[in-house]
Formats: sequence, structure tokens, C-alpha cells
Amino acid sequence: MKIAIYPGSFDPITKGHLDILKNAAGIFDKVIIAVAHNGEKKGFLSVNERVELIKQSVNGLENVEVDAFEGLTIEYAKKHGAEILIRGLRAVSDFEFEMQLSQTNSALCEDIKTVFLTTKPKYNFISSSTIREILNNNGDISKFVPEPVFEYLKNKGRE
Repeated sequence: MKIAIYPGSFDPITKGHLDILKNAAGIFDKVIIAVAHNGEKKGFLSVNERVELIKQSVNGLENVEVDAFEGLTIEYAKKHGAEILIRGLRAVSDFEFEMQLSQTNSALCEDIKTVFLTTKPKYNFISSSTIREILNNNGDISKFVPEPVFEYLKNKGRE
């Protein structure tokens, strides 16, 4: 069984993230979307909120699991028997950072490979930070995030 890990902060998850996830789910037997907990950064959403929203957003993708982790992605991947790390690319500007990350992970564990997947062009410009900026300025994010995320963030602002 080929297990792939799709790690990231997903703060919040976007339609671009989901596009990459769906592609990965069509290639690998099992994909674990792993929400990274970084104690040094204060997230927009808590890790628990992100995990729950992702679970709601991937409902129906039978070979996808959602989890959270702390520490090195490569250690998490080894612990779960993964052979592949999924990294998403939106534009050429992502490539340099992602290549460095891939090479670092390879130096830590040669057995776990990185696979780069691109999103559809209509999602190339979407990032979690862009979503947060639009939201903070009372803009409409409905086109950019899955429905459960949109509903949650719309209602969260009213609390």
C-alpha cells in the first residue's frame, strides 16, 4: 500500500489545497493530510479547528485521513509508513522553497520521496494568507475555500 503524507499548516484550507489533495488521492492508496502544529506561530485557526474543517471538506474521499502533528514532517511520515510526501506548487515562485524542503527531507531520509503536484490554473493565486487578508478586510472568500470553511469563518466573525 502506497501511503502519502500531504503536510501543511492549512490555515485555512483552500480550494487549491483540495485540488492537490484530490489529485494525490487518485494516485496513492492512502493520503494523510497532516496539519502541522508550530508552537512558535500563533495560527489564525487552532489546529483542532483546522483538522475539523478539513475533515468536513474531504467528506467522501474514502482514502484520505486527516491528522495533526508536531515536529519534523519526515519523522511523522516514517511513523506512519509513508513513502511519499506531497507538496503543492502554484507557481514557479513556490519551486525554490519547495525544492530546498524536498532536499532537506531527502537528506534526513532517502527512502521517503517528495512528489510535487500542481493545482489547476484557476487556483494558482490562492493562498491561506490571501484568504486571511480578504477575510480581515470583510471581503468575500466563498470562491476560494470549501463550503464548510466558508460557513465556519462567516459565522466565526459574528461570535
